[in-house]
Amino acid sequence: MTHATPSTPPDPSIPAELHREGSASAEGFRLPADWEPLEAVWLSRPRDEKAFPGCLAAAQTEWDNFAARLREVVEVRETASMGIPTDSCLIRDFGPVFLTHPSRGLAAQILRPDAEGDAREPRLLDAAVPTAIARRCRVPIRRHADALGGGSFGTDGLGTLLIDERCLGNLARGSDRGHQGAESMLRETLGVSAIVRLPGWDDEEGVRARRLDGLARFIAPGVVATVEAPPGHPDHASLAANRDVLCRAVDARGERIEVVPLPTPTPIHHEFPASGPALGGRTMLPASHADFLVANGRIFVPVFGSRSDELACRRLEETSGLRAVAVMARHLVVGFGGLHRLSCQQPAAAPK
Repeated sequence: MTHATPSTPPDPSIPAELHREGSASAEGFRLPADWEPLEAVWLSRPRDEKAFPGCLAAAQTEWDNFAARLREVVEVRETASMGIPTDSCLIRDFGPVFLTHPSRGLAAQILRPDAEGDAREPRLLDAAVPTAIARRCRVPIRRHADALGGGSFGTDGLGTLLIDERCLGNLARGSDRGHQGAESMLRETLGVSAIVRLPGWDDEEGVRARRLDGLARFIAPGVVATVEAPPGHPDHASLAANRDVLCRAVDARGERIEVVPLPTPTPIHHEFPASGPALGGRTMLPASHADFLVANGRIFVPVFGSRSDELACRRLEETSGLRAVAVMARHLVVGFGGLHRLSCQQPAAAPK
């Protein structure tokens, strides 16, 4: 039984010559791995005091350092300087998802952001960003009706997709397709063949809206780095459940996935006003070393002034074969995102 992909009304902002319909997978496009060559990384500088109550200047300083370190290996395209206004700095949530083709270059999938559990107001400027970026890059564009945050999935570039059950459940409930139909949609949309479903985070506070990119990430073919926490830590049980699933999983090549444990930073809390992006009061932040960004031979690891910082960098460097670059993100994480969620990678197109 096949399940139709939800249709979306034509978008007048997309030039007719760039608009595409149908299955990206059928045309030979695929979601690339993070470690494949990049042409650019898109960033949006923090500017919202409500998202960073009491620490906006400190978060901007950390962001500036992150952007400077990135520029050592890749072109950084900052949305404001490119004439693309945004509401939020978490561009992974709303930016385009770039796919690659061995001879036809890039294509952009524009997915509706998954904002479940996010108490923030609708982001009208953010909604226009993916089309603006794709038009500037002059790549074919496909719009998709389903809600799917860019930080909610990851791939090895060889056909394996990691996704959490909450995200998959949202896709299944968003139409009458069910879980099997949701997986079929992902295969068609992202060009993958095997899907590994993880339990995800056990968050009682939905406002934190934590994504998969703070939990488990491919760092090499067949190798996934996943966060672990000691007994007594509030995330211990949910992290152990995810590790158990990964230890039993196989990738698209039929091979067992190697699991690399990452330490959990010492919990960081922040005091939010009642009118802020959280429910108000003292809130534990989603600080995670797994929310790293890979760019052209380096792995940029968020660190927090925690005892876990050095071990996380060393373990990621040794297992990925990439040079680790520690980037302080203690104030950036107040905005509920790490380095991956703060960025949008644009792959280098293969020669045509």
